Amino acid sequence: MSMAPSAVSRVLFVTMDEGEVVARCTAAKVGISAIENLPAGGTRLVCMSVDGAAKMRRRFRSELIKTPVVRSAYRPRAAPL
Repeated sequence: MSMAPSAVSRVLFVTMDEGEVVARCTAAKVGISAIENLPAGGTRLVCMSVDGAAKMRRRFRSELIKTPVVRSAYRPRAAPL
């Protein structure tokens, strides 16, 4: 048994809109850590666990984006002083 770290990611890029991704994750009882719309269309999903990401990777098999993805710049506003 290997003790090497897993290369599995919690991040998925899918061609569906955010609402559909949330609905399908909720139905599968998979927690969402972060979610954002992509400028070219689709959604970036970060699951709460590697197991949840693996489950959604199987369910979103035909909707996964396999090419490089450009994300929009996001910088949270600083708290007022």
